[in-house]
Amino acid sequence: MGIGCWRKPLLLLIALVLSAKLGHLQRWKGFQEQPMSKKNMNSTLSFFIQSYNNASNDTYSYRVQKLIRSQMQLTTGVEYIVTVKIGRTKCKRNDTSSASCPLQSRKLRKSLICESLIYTVPWINYFQLWNNSCLEAEHVGGDLG
Repeated sequence: MGIGCWRKPLLLLIALVLSAKLGHLQRWKGFQEQPMSKKNMNSTLSFFIQSYNNASNDTYSYRVQKLIRSQMQLTTGVEYIVTVKIGRTKCKRNDTSSASCPLQSRKLRKSLICESLIYTVPWINYFQLWNNSCLEAEHVGGDLG
């Protein structure tokens, strides 16, 4: 009899906690247009370009030329959708100084516009590239700057 009398209040308490949690989750607004902080932007974009270069079959490394757009959403960490313009550099992929490499000119010049979904937990320096799609800059409205 002692256990039975606690069952209804316990179920009610669980229902209240769950509805409060679900109500909180529904208030999350999804991705919002918001500039990244300088610290998060630098580390997130560095992670992105390193991931891109590691996966690329190109002989040369790329570097970020311009952050075009950033959106963020808070989840268990921070999710960013970033749109960046990247350019092919004069450095080979295995060169460690690719961040400061000059961009290619003339016939080897190549620019891409990439949109990526990056999950990060900045307070433990954790990054994961969840999705990435790149097109040549000429196919998305020409050179953006």
